[in-house]
Amino acid sequence: MLAELRTKSQITIPKEIVASLGLAEGDKLEIYEKDGVICLMPVTVYPKKYVDELHKEILGIKSDIRDGKRPVFDSIDSLFDKLESN
Repeated sequence: MLAELRTKSQITIPKEIVASLGLAEGDKLEIYEKDGVICLMPVTVYPKKYVDELHKEILGIKSDIRDGKRPVFDSIDSLFDKLESN
């Protein structure tokens, strides 16, 4: 498929590609050049506050695991065995 570079360096992504990737108006795309190829990659952007809170929660869980306050499972099967026994 061909796309034409327009004023203000704009292009239109063919609707077949937009549909196959499930993209919608307002979605964010990372654009970069690699070895002479222009690459577009759909991305999700999260608010910094959300990411900071998630990071804090993960650090707390890791600490709980280190301190033996949370169980650690060797496999999914052992996790389900534990869940089914409760």
